[in-house]
Amino acid sequence: MNAPPRGGGTPPDHTYANPSVGREEHVTTNYVEVHQHLEERLEQLGRELPGPMSGFARLHKKAVEDGALSGKAKELMAVAISMAVHCEGCVAYHVRAAVAAGATRPELLETIGVAILMGGGPASVYAAHALDAMDQFLPDGSPDSVGLSSR
Repeated sequence: MNAPPRGGGTPPDHTYANPSVGREEHVTTNYVEVHQHLEERLEQLGRELPGPMSGFARLHKKAVEDGALSGKAKELMAVAISMAVHCEGCVAYHVRAAVAAGATRPELLETIGVAILMGGGPASVYAAHALDAMDQFLPDGSPDSVGLSSR
């Protein structure tokens, strides 16, 4: 039996207009809402548990800043790892961060392909989650999409 997704709850089913495919789509998880919910809860944890959370925030900032690898490349890695470890909240968080860092749909799709290679069947299921998140944060193929304006 598979374990339930980690890293965030599942908001109710919804339908949204997806201009990249020219039709409305029904998806189970609204990754824009998942990201917003995670941001709110992580901020609360930061207030109530400042030691560990501030340490994690510093680690996150340093781990994804530009260095020998760009921040975008590092966020794409985080997308692949999110799928491989079956963390739905991580998929939402890191797809959004990759889009914000300038990742394109083709770059995200290649990242999803590498995650499927490394994670096999379970990662392919999370590829569907990553595709939903990508369509919500990058519905028209540009980084200036509606999903980024919410936070």
